[in-house]
Amino acid sequence: MDVLERIRSLRLERNWSEYQLSEKSGLTQSTISAWFRTKTLPTIPSLEKICSAFNISLAQFFFDENGTQTVLTEKQMNLIHHFNRLSEKQQDSLIQFLENMGNC
Repeated sequence: MDVLERIRSLRLERNWSEYQLSEKSGLTQSTISAWFRTKTLPTIPSLEKICSAFNISLAQFFFDENGTQTVLTEKQMNLIHHFNRLSEKQQDSLIQFLENMGNC
């Protein structure tokens, strides 16, 4: 599941702008815009605020349009945990590294 695409999809379903999502979630518009600009995943607390704005639970967020739940493996959860502990510069470097690995 693409978390950013899911946020975008839920936002567009409601005909909300990024500004409206920021108002309803309590996050700044610049934070939300930065996620999409830099392809950075939101932190769990930020994602919880997004879910609250959409009036859905965090669990519901991870259900796809077919009603099936996306389950992260232990390795994926571990990767997210460590990724969120990096500085923004380190996150950008890691993303670039991973993208370059995919081109091999």
